[in-house]
Amino acid sequence: MRAPVHLLGLLLLWISSTRCDILMTQLPSQTVSLKDPVTITCQASQSIGSALAWYQQKPGKSPNLLIYYAKGLVDGVPSRFSGSGTGTDFTLTISSLEPEDIATYYCQQHNNNPPTVEQVLT
Repeated sequence: MRAPVHLLGLLLLWISSTRCDILMTQLPSQTVSLKDPVTITCQASQSIGSALAWYQQKPGKSPNLLIYYAKGLVDGVPSRFSGSGTGTDFTLTISSLEPEDIATYYCQQHNNNPPTVEQVLT
C-alpha cells in the first residue's frame, strides 16, 4: 500500500513545480556612435524580482556575463557598464561606447525555469 502514496507524492511534486515560461522582450535595435551613451532595455512578461543577467557576445566567442541580479557588475567588467531595474523592466547602460563594446547583448531571466534569453542589441 506504500507505492500509491509515493506515486501521489511524485505527482504533487511535479504539479507544484510546473510554471509558465517568462517571455523576455526588447525595444527595436538602435544606431549608436562611438563615445555615445547607450541604453538597452529588456522587459519580462511577469515580475522576476532582480533575477536578470546581461551578457555580451562577440562574433565567434561564447557569451560573457556582464551583470548579475540586475545590477551586480562582474569583476573585470569596465565600470562604464551598469545595470538597473526590478520587477519587469530592466536596463543595461554603457556610459560611453568604446570600439570593444561592439557586440550582441542578451538579457536572461533566471527567476523561473526554463531560463529565457532575449537578444537585445547587435
